[in-house]
Amino acid sequence: MDGIGARLKRVEDAPLLRGEGRFLADLNRPGQLHMRVVRAAMAHGVLRGVDAEAARALPGVHAVWTGADVAEVPPISFRMMGLTHLDPYRQPILAQDRVRYVGEPVAVVFAEDPYVAEDAEELVFAEIEPLPPILSALEEPRDFDARHGTEAVVLRKGYGDVEAAFAAAAHVIELELACGRHSGVPMETRGALAFVDEGGVLRMLGAAKVPHHNRLALARMLGLEPERIHLHEGHVGGGFGIRGELYPEDALACLAALRLGRPVKWVEDRREHLLAANHSRQQTHRIRAAVDERGFVLGVDNVFFHDQGGYVRTHAVTVPDLAAAMLPGPYVWPAYRVAGHVRLTSKTPGGTYRAPGRYESSFVRETLMDEIARRLGKDPVEIRRVNLIPREAMPFDRRMDTLGTPLLYDSGDYHLLLDKALAHFRWDELQAGLAGRRAAGEMVGAGMGFFVEKSGLGPFDDVRITLDGQGNALLVTGAASIGQGVETSLAQVLAEVLGVEAARVRVVHGQTDAISRGMGAFATRVTVMTGNAIHIAGTKLRARLLAQAAKLLQRPEAALEARGGMIRAADGSGAEASIGTVVAAILAETGEEGLTEEGSFEAHHMSYPYGIHMAVARVDAGTRGVVIERLMAAFDVGRAVNPMLVEGQIAGGLAQGLGGAILEEFTYDAAGQPLAVTLADYAMPTASEVPPPEILLTEDAPSGIGFLGLKGAGEGGTTAVGAAIANAVSAATGRVVTALPITPGRVHRLIG
Repeated sequence: MDGIGARLKRVEDAPLLRGEGRFLADLNRPGQLHMRVVRAAMAHGVLRGVDAEAARALPGVHAVWTGADVAEVPPISFRMMGLTHLDPYRQPILAQDRVRYVGEPVAVVFAEDPYVAEDAEELVFAEIEPLPPILSALEEPRDFDARHGTEAVVLRKGYGDVEAAFAAAAHVIELELACGRHSGVPMETRGALAFVDEGGVLRMLGAAKVPHHNRLALARMLGLEPERIHLHEGHVGGGFGIRGELYPEDALACLAALRLGRPVKWVEDRREHLLAANHSRQQTHRIRAAVDERGFVLGVDNVFFHDQGGYVRTHAVTVPDLAAAMLPGPYVWPAYRVAGHVRLTSKTPGGTYRAPGRYESSFVRETLMDEIARRLGKDPVEIRRVNLIPREAMPFDRRMDTLGTPLLYDSGDYHLLLDKALAHFRWDELQAGLAGRRAAGEMVGAGMGFFVEKSGLGPFDDVRITLDGQGNALLVTGAASIGQGVETSLAQVLAEVLGVEAARVRVVHGQTDAISRGMGAFATRVTVMTGNAIHIAGTKLRARLLAQAAKLLQRPEAALEARGGMIRAADGSGAEASIGTVVAAILAETGEEGLTEEGSFEAHHMSYPYGIHMAVARVDAGTRGVVIERLMAAFDVGRAVNPMLVEGQIAGGLAQGLGGAILEEFTYDAAGQPLAVTLADYAMPTASEVPPPEILLTEDAPSGIGFLGLKGAGEGGTTAVGAAIANAVSAATGRVVTALPITPGRVHRLIG
């Protein structure tokens, strides 16, 4: 069987393993120009002018643009949570009157080859009158410029009577906790290749994540009818939330292809990527919890400060909104109040990165739960048991919303997963062994982090399925593939619903001229939304196939079953016909070229997978470095389409979560100059730092949304890794870890 639940190898991998991958940098068009971006070298200042004469005079340079040349192009719009009062904070495609971070585009050069373009870029001089940089979201709000201040918005959410909770509390626990600035660093940097085809259609290669949205946004910005522009996704070397958003460079390449009448190619180098692509995570939380004698949390009051960087980019305030709404996680918490201050600073603008808002808030919540246990002299596991939402309370209404949807947990058995995780990872035995090691002088400990994730964000997904007379299926979707195994998993869903062989399914994705609309790949949505759309279209096709097969096999439809590319009589008589034969019979009657059905699935509630991360950490007594000895995850996804792919997602997420917990951080000096612009300074985990992943995958709480019980699996490998590692280091040192990443310097300040 190769339907839902089968551990099929990824069909996407074959061309990559053969060296046949075609990433943006591999693509070229005849007569193309190469674009190079001139970036601000100052963190904050008034842009007095840009001198590009020397660059224009360089042989091989075709054009140089400054802000004045593109002033009529509107700033980049919001893709998510677009709030009109945030419009003044949007980023222009080239700086106009001010620069707000080192790396901001101030001019672009177009040349006959990339080397000349780079030489010309160095000849462009931007005259910037320096202004004091804004280096912390904790600074009091002030005017950023004449139009607006540094506090873009304050997000307020909550429910219940917080004041009454604190009045009734036996204990009040207060903490200030901070998560450092880091981001996804995919193997493939950003890039675009834009050209106008023979029919006058502008096409951009190198799209990822949300091609349909970016197509419409570019059409609006460039004054084009949507049918005059198409975006195309090829192989993508990683996404993680950061790749595939609409950046200034994408719009500049497309505009240049239109204006200059030649293809335009842009590929950033790694330094540019670390300077200019979305950063994420940086938040400081001041949290108070009202707790009774049992350790049950009566209420929580939280104020946090989100460092947005110089502009509000396409995600608007998605990250702080998710942090605010999902901080309560799996716990009852009868009363809750939060105020999230979104503030601009003189740093690279922020956006989403795998488990945005939840990585940060899980660190805050799970550190709080461990601190409650410590203050009350109780076991952290038992404190969690007391506070977990019971199974019988599902579906559980959090009485808040996020991303425009009600926060309603569809299903879950949190106590059961806790029991399974403790048994699977032998928690009690582990703790006993670690206690012995600490008694012998080692600084070693174990910690855990419980989390609830979100997945399946709507509002819709469309598919079109066509069967031919040989039994092959073409599945066209508006989803995108950023490495998560879309072609394999969606083929398995179709195999389950329709009875075709997964190997005969070809999946087309990320092509805006192949299907009229699509939502792309973000928010762990593809398997849930597209999978259910496949169920709708596949069910219609199945009905047509069974009706025709009933005539061919002279059996009632109810007596037939479709599986493995065949339709058979269920009575064991041996009567059967291949799906290709049945399709051919239908096509002979109708005269159609293929048997086609469409499906559209709509959802206005998300689904909520959940899990537990556990870690064993040791602090080196000499270097104060943190060594992760074990890293574990228990994760319930409702129903796994391909358990092997889910485990792969979890394993990759564990590594990324570890990076943000002990290594990765974008730092700045007093002048706002970034200090981590190479991979020598921005320390990413290697195989030496990441222990073999230990994974427990469960399917105890299928989703009630849709037809298949699916929940997403793309982000839960990361969500509470920082929390688990922080609690492990706290257990090892006897001191509360209050900031991520846990660098040797921070450990030294923590314990001396």
